[in-house]
Amino acid sequence: MKLETKCIHAGYKPGNGDPLAMPICQSTTFAYDSTDYIGKIFDLTADGDMYSRISNPTVANVEHKIAALEGGVGCVCLPSGQTASFLSLFNILGAGDHFVTTGMIYGGTTNLFAVTMKRMGIECTFVNQEDSEEEIQKAFRPNTKAVFSETLANPALAVLDIEKMARIAHKNGVPLIVDNTFPTPILCRPIEHGADIVTHSTTKYMDGHAIQVGGAVVDSGNFVWTKEKYPGLCTPDESYHGVVYTEQFGKLAYIAKLRSQLVRDIGVCPPAMAAFLLDLGLQTLAVRVKAHCANALEVAKFLKSCDKVESVSYPALEGDKYHELAKKYLPDGCSGVISFNIKGGREAAAKFMDSLELCKNVVHVATVHTCVLHPASETHRQLTDEQLIAAGIGPGLVRVSVGIENVQDILADIKQAFEKI
Repeated sequence: MKLETKCIHAGYKPGNGDPLAMPICQSTTFAYDSTDYIGKIFDLTADGDMYSRISNPTVANVEHKIAALEGGVGCVCLPSGQTASFLSLFNILGAGDHFVTTGMIYGGTTNLFAVTMKRMGIECTFVNQEDSEEEIQKAFRPNTKAVFSETLANPALAVLDIEKMARIAHKNGVPLIVDNTFPTPILCRPIEHGADIVTHSTTKYMDGHAIQVGGAVVDSGNFVWTKEKYPGLCTPDESYHGVVYTEQFGKLAYIAKLRSQLVRDIGVCPPAMAAFLLDLGLQTLAVRVKAHCANALEVAKFLKSCDKVESVSYPALEGDKYHELAKKYLPDGCSGVISFNIKGGREAAAKFMDSLELCKNVVHVATVHTCVLHPASETHRQLTDEQLIAAGIGPGLVRVSVGIENVQDILADIKQAFEKI
């Protein structure tokens, strides 16, 4: 099946007489005929849902769909994108370990990595993703266990050279984890370019309607886990009857451990209703993403020609710093998110945003609505000036998430707001 078809048909497959719409399995627990079979489920030797904190049929259907869209062997859905970012690493790192990440990632993730995970004894080194492989190599240590980055950085809109980062990661015997939230698998499938694990904030385009928060982790099944570097996957887990994940689950080892150990112990489980609503968003994902990209390109072209705009960052634009990388990794579009700097700095940016009528000033992106944000004073206010600069954020930078309204209406609102500066 092609991607557009997978958006609708992957995951849930109705049988003869079954409902066409995916059923909502609103139950915490599941009945079985024997204690022996339930025991086998808890031993991870038999299929079945034991408890919705760990697995649920409705959630499982959506996980299968997302894995199919990304080209992975398995997926775990989670309550938020931040949970996905954290667990994608915590599944293979512990106190005393280190990982490498890029400086242009989302500000909330920067804080998670640099502050919260540091308190757990896990350290990270931030690198410039545009540096040479030789320069990035200097960040690696003997205890480095992973590399983390974003396909399309938020809000700098820097396009990651996935193949370069994969080469560096694999040279050091560690997996490359890529947050693919903005492109979604409709525009880019990082696994095809060498990424080992893919994460998502499903809150964004996958949901598409700003109705719920969610996340997902997808495993390619391609990375070979070794006992020396990843004992949690390759030696007996005494908390689970001594199971060795790589031996029992093969290519699904990473996902099996994440679900049966971390999701079980931490209790980060999405409810069935959330999965059902996410699936509704996924069914129209391909159509919506194409509409977002088409509208965004028109808006970006206008902003580039506007005399009140200092600069525009949108990789699909000719002349953009990341245009060549976009042609390679994002040939079908660069999502609906644009960053631009207004002349006059913070004051002018605030005046522009407060003058908008159709476009909404909200702390969100990737919904059907057109939304605007001033990162320096809102989502990224916890960062230092140095971190803001590293993330590509200036005082006059505005992030606009172009929706799927008629593009002429979007442009008319932007134009009238500029007239009031």
